[in-house]
Amino acid sequence: RGSSGPTASRTSSVGRGKRVIIDAGHGGRDKGAMWGGVRESDLNMRVANKLEYLLKRNGYSTTMTRRSDVFISLSRRAAIANQYRNAIFVSIHFNATRETWVRGAETFYAGSRGRSLAATIQQELVKDLKLRNRGVRMARFTVLMQTKCPAVLVECGFISNSSERRRCATSSYQSTAAQAIADGIMRYRWH
Repeated sequence: RGSSGPTASRTSSVGRGKRVIIDAGHGGRDKGAMWGGVRESDLNMRVANKLEYLLKRNGYSTTMTRRSDVFISLSRRAAIANQYRNAIFVSIHFNATRETWVRGAETFYAGSRGRSLAATIQQELVKDLKLRNRGVRMARFTVLMQTKCPAVLVECGFISNSSERRRCATSSYQSTAAQAIADGIMRYRWH
């Protein structure tokens, strides 16, 4: 990134007065997808921690729905988000399917206010991670439907695809994913 990027300075106030609820998907007894020894809930937590660091550095307030490998119900995750005003909700996941050739990133939203947030995050993910663009899609996921603020669920790549899984499991990929999500959040126009 050049010096003109949104993360150029050590700390910035771009996010002052704004809160991001960071939801590391799955956890505890719910491990999410498991492929080739890679556990989705672990990857989600790693990206969430990196994202929190980047957002705080840019002046955002953050709330994590979980900080360790614990189970938290979907309704509880939404309830945590609903405690705050001027907030957005970002749920972090990695994808899997029986069709192991499938790869790429996609971002889901439920309400119209989540759509523009999903679009800015998806754009950055695809550009920064050089992933196939699976697009922005509406979905009736509990964490999106029950959350009052703009909410998205980000799928950072397919761990069921062997080449994508190898990338997803690296710290550099996780850092780039977190940076892309942060950049998407910073580009989002808060209402």
